[in-house]
Amino acid sequence: MRLETLLPLGKVDPGLRAPETPMDLGSVAANAELLEEIGYGGLAVEETKDDPFVVLTLAAAATRRLRLSTAVAIAFPRSPTTMALQAWTQQKLSGGRFTLGLGTQVRGHIRRRYGMDWHPPAPWMRDYVRAVRAVWRTWQTGEQLDHHGEHYDLDLMVPLFDAGPIEHPDIPVHLAAVNPNMCAVAGEVADGVRPHPVCTPSYIAEVMLPAVRRGAARSGRSLDGFRVAMKPLVASAPTEEELQPKIRDARARIAFYASTPGYRAAFDHLGLGDLATEAKEHSKAQRWEELPKMIDDATLDRFAVIGTHDEIGERLLERYARVVTDVEFSIAIDPEHRDRDRATLQRLASVVQGADDSAARAEIQGEPAELEHPHRRR
Repeated sequence: MRLETLLPLGKVDPGLRAPETPMDLGSVAANAELLEEIGYGGLAVEETKDDPFVVLTLAAAATRRLRLSTAVAIAFPRSPTTMALQAWTQQKLSGGRFTLGLGTQVRGHIRRRYGMDWHPPAPWMRDYVRAVRAVWRTWQTGEQLDHHGEHYDLDLMVPLFDAGPIEHPDIPVHLAAVNPNMCAVAGEVADGVRPHPVCTPSYIAEVMLPAVRRGAARSGRSLDGFRVAMKPLVASAPTEEELQPKIRDARARIAFYASTPGYRAAFDHLGLGDLATEAKEHSKAQRWEELPKMIDDATLDRFAVIGTHDEIGERLLERYARVVTDVEFSIAIDPEHRDRDRATLQRLASVVQGADDSAARAEIQGEPAELEHPHRRR
């Protein structure tokens, strides 16, 4: 199992709510150094309020072993050639530690925030990834650029704009996904999938991974090395008393996601379609304060991993070890308890990254392993 985290440390929500400690670009290098020093495997940066490639540049320059990922960069507003160059530069700077995580965004954002025409995202992403890889191949091998797909025609690369070969040209590409069509595209053209936090282990195993395997079969690809990188919904705190506000926040996040049509499939899978419908109506009416009350304890437990800092590492493994190869979580470092929180982060890294990922690897291949303890130590 691999462990990574977003910045700022302790950020547990992908963009919905502001973190307790805001992102400080001046602290990126120091935090990246800290993560590498205490044994964290990776750092991921999302594209919300800061350019993820700028943040990763700061982290790459300050570290030597830490894996670095966009989780995720929005693909379609950037041309494939522009994205290829940003990723190529990150891979050069990091010495082969970079993973390009891509996401699509929904119709409203593509049209009204980026000012672009919208197209069905799965076939668009398939062509996009193939176009990016075609540019990389041209730079690495010198062969003529010759990509002609449904959305992109690329056949010009002059010496001035040819980035040339690099030492580590095989840049992994991960795709953010919820629905089966995008999962199939990930299996067809990518190296990993990043499920949304609402994707429960059963949804990953019964809906997402079968689609990944269908996509891989469609293109004749092996899933050896394919990764499932998960950012779970987590409520955690040093003590039970401090945990209660985190649980209330988790209810609010689950209710918000239930109200979002793009995540409906994950709720339908659990027989919670009526909840999603009701939540959507509340959202339309802007009855935000009523949304968290819709999430009862049973629903909370299905979507969120809850525990104190001493418990949360094992609970993450209990929930996800059978279906996930990479898990994303950290705690914030309180300046008044810096040594304690640093030790907690170090212990968390040891617990999660000491776990065997063979069950998840077998599940990805469609050959579930029967393990008495799916997160047994290596």
